[in-house]
Amino acid sequence: MDKEHVMEHIKLISGSANKPLAEEIAKCLGVSLTPIVVKKFADGETYVRINESVRGCNVFVIQSTSNPANENLMELLILADALKRASANDVIGVVPYFGYARQEKKVVPREPITAKLVANLLTTAGIKRMITFDLHVIQIQGFFDIPVDNLEAMPLFVDYLIDRNIKDIVVVSPDAGGAARAREFSKLLNTGMAMIDKRRPSQNEAQVMNIIGDVEGKNVVMVDDMVDTAGTIALGAEELKRRGARDIYVCATHAVLSGPSIERLEKSPIKEIIVSNSIDLGEKKVGKIKVISLAPILAETIKRVHFGEPMGLLFDKLFKQLSTKR
Repeated sequence: MDKEHVMEHIKLISGSANKPLAEEIAKCLGVSLTPIVVKKFADGETYVRINESVRGCNVFVIQSTSNPANENLMELLILADALKRASANDVIGVVPYFGYARQEKKVVPREPITAKLVANLLTTAGIKRMITFDLHVIQIQGFFDIPVDNLEAMPLFVDYLIDRNIKDIVVVSPDAGGAARAREFSKLLNTGMAMIDKRRPSQNEAQVMNIIGDVEGKNVVMVDDMVDTAGTIALGAEELKRRGARDIYVCATHAVLSGPSIERLEKSPIKEIIVSNSIDLGEKKVGKIKVISLAPILAETIKRVHFGEPMGLLFDKLFKQLSTKR
């Protein structure tokens, strides 16, 4: 059976969270999105219906659990249940941004580990595999009892920065937790690395204590998995400027952009914020934001999952392309 015929047994469904990304993925694959109905009952309950047969198909549900996180998560769970009951072969969750990932451990007594709870909910609902990007901590993969493809946006950001031909770069981690990510990023760019010593008195509040490493006279690339309220990034950028940094760039996979984030970014000394479209920005756009699409990588990943082909070859190819550019 040829691949063109097998592609008839693949279905793409878009939830409400990020339809532009789903449409772009569908275009890359040369298929149409499966039509669905999503609506609310008068009391706020979510209702979905799949408007064509999915029997025997591998169905990929594209839905980030971004703001409003609870509504988007519930919609994903209900879609998975509907597909399972409609005799889909496998239901694969394509969740570019996995919400609740920051609640992955207990820091103080009587806290939940909500990332594990959400993993259990998705599995119980009928999802047989997860495709996501840059989990807050990679250990979250172990919360799932199903295969998880935790993809990286890093090659896309590095490729963009190489094309910009920015000289004298130092990669900066905004905190100790992101040091491994920044180290890998600096290896790909063949540059030095520094780190911000940060304290967090409470959630969504940060204080910069010190800069570990030399940034004077350097163009700085701050690397993180997400920008939420932008407090950490903005404070870090101000301190880096005080330490003599030149142009400051930020690379963050997930543009959560809550609360005062836009105002903080506009006022900050950051020259450019490079993010992915894992979350649909909608109206949350400022001139400093450059959006890089995940659609080509997700389309290739979906194809490889559908045909049972190895994922490692995809990223080996991407990293080889970067090494020839440097």
